Amino acid sequence: MKMVKVTVDGIETQVEDRTPLLQVAEKVGVKIPTLCHHPIIEPYGVCRICTVEVKLRGRTRMVTACNYPVSDGLEVLSDSPRVRRDRRLILEWMLARCGHLPLLETLWAQYGGGAEPRFGRGDDDCILCGLCVRVCSDIVGANVLGFFSRGATREVTTAFGETSEKCIACGACAYVCPTGCISLENEAALVRDELPLGPMTPIYIPTMQAVPHQPVIDRESCIHFKTGACEVCAAVCEAKAINHKQEDRVEEVEVGTIIVSTGFQTVDAGRVPQYGYGQYPNVFTALQVEHMVNASGPTSGQIVLKDGQTPAAVGIIHCVGSRDKNTHEYCSRVCCMYSLKLAHLIHERSGAKIYNFYIDMRAPGKGYEEFYNRLLEEGVEFIRGRVAEVNDWAVTPAEKNKLVIRVEDTLAGLVRRIPVDMVVLSTGLEARADATDVRRMFNMSCSSDGWFLERHPKLAPVDTFTDGVFIAGCAQGPKDIPDTVARPGRRPPRPCRSSIGAPSSWRPTRPTSTR
Repeated sequence: MKMVKVTVDGIETQVEDRTPLLQVAEKVGVKIPTLCHHPIIEPYGVCRICTVEVKLRGRTRMVTACNYPVSDGLEVLSDSPRVRRDRRLILEWMLARCGHLPLLETLWAQYGGGAEPRFGRGDDDCILCGLCVRVCSDIVGANVLGFFSRGATREVTTAFGETSEKCIACGACAYVCPTGCISLENEAALVRDELPLGPMTPIYIPTMQAVPHQPVIDRESCIHFKTGACEVCAAVCEAKAINHKQEDRVEEVEVGTIIVSTGFQTVDAGRVPQYGYGQYPNVFTALQVEHMVNASGPTSGQIVLKDGQTPAAVGIIHCVGSRDKNTHEYCSRVCCMYSLKLAHLIHERSGAKIYNFYIDMRAPGKGYEEFYNRLLEEGVEFIRGRVAEVNDWAVTPAEKNKLVIRVEDTLAGLVRRIPVDMVVLSTGLEARADATDVRRMFNMSCSSDGWFLERHPKLAPVDTFTDGVFIAGCAQGPKDIPDTVARPGRRPPRPCRSSIGAPSSWRPTRPTSTR
């Protein structure tokens, strides 16, 4: 590409020919305001706030910087008296429509000199920049939004002002809106609303410890797989590593042994409705809080509520979905210890008062009881008894704007109401939903709870009744990490040490002298 010389406010630089002037200004550090430009959308200069004065071959003219291509010898003035006069007039027109937008107020203070606009102030919120319309049609491909009417009644809306079934609730319109007048307030449009854990994006890394540590695309939330458009990620990827046309590939591999380690899934907290998960915003599952306390998570390890405030009191409810006839009667084995860990981390990072509601404290591992005693010394309060419900019904002034945990304290012999700011549900483990399909595929046996059964709990703890197929990890049942790693494997039988029936090549050896 041919390189040309361009001068912006006295700063000379070399850029590729036909580069947009706005990009050249950003390169040399000159700030040019704009309200209708976004990098992923083709520029078209409708707001005209980015107007600058250019001089080429003795001719001076006013152009919009976002879509004006530079050429050799171009001289640019971004803050001349003529430019400031034009921007002031453009802002007066915008304020006549949208007179109280903070963004326009800031620009008017810069170019208006504190005076009131001559044409008055309107009460609208939309500056008609068209970014939402263009991103919906050109990028997303949904074609939901459009311009309607003319003159002072011109507006951006859906066809006939009705809710459109074509809207996929991607949020692209709200993302590019420069004034923030578009918000996803409709509950049906809140896609993956997991704040403050951060909304999941179509491209993400499953976990920070994922192997391989590579991002993946979620087909269910990716715009391209809904409308066939977008592909912005492929356009901006410098490595050209994204291929939306790639399809799943089935390969047949001959093996001698199969290890089934399909793992587990956590119990859906919505199956225990009395605890308010999904009803109250500050009721989280333990996995969500684990994501929150991660230093590389969306809150950088800080414990915050939905409104961004730090909780003063947190209740942790054990055995949610475990040891319960309505869900699973077995113990998930890991809930007590990870609840204690979260209690320690939440108390350490927020200073909140921690309440642990448990049925029986099961801490049988090495150092587990010591960790439990450490939490007692830290001031964590343990209440023995199953929680009846979580609600926001205030009976006393202390319970106002709080979540109230109603629980029977079996050690004190009374029913208590404890107000907290956050509730953490320690959900149990259950077999994968597709465990039955895997069982049929390999002709294995499953327990009534869906866990794969071994041939013998002591003699063949990882073998199945199908030769060559073995089970490992939580596919067999709930386990913590030490038990999963230390699970004994299948060993080949040792040769018989008896002289009767011993192989002819085997001979007993004489003990070696230690002298």
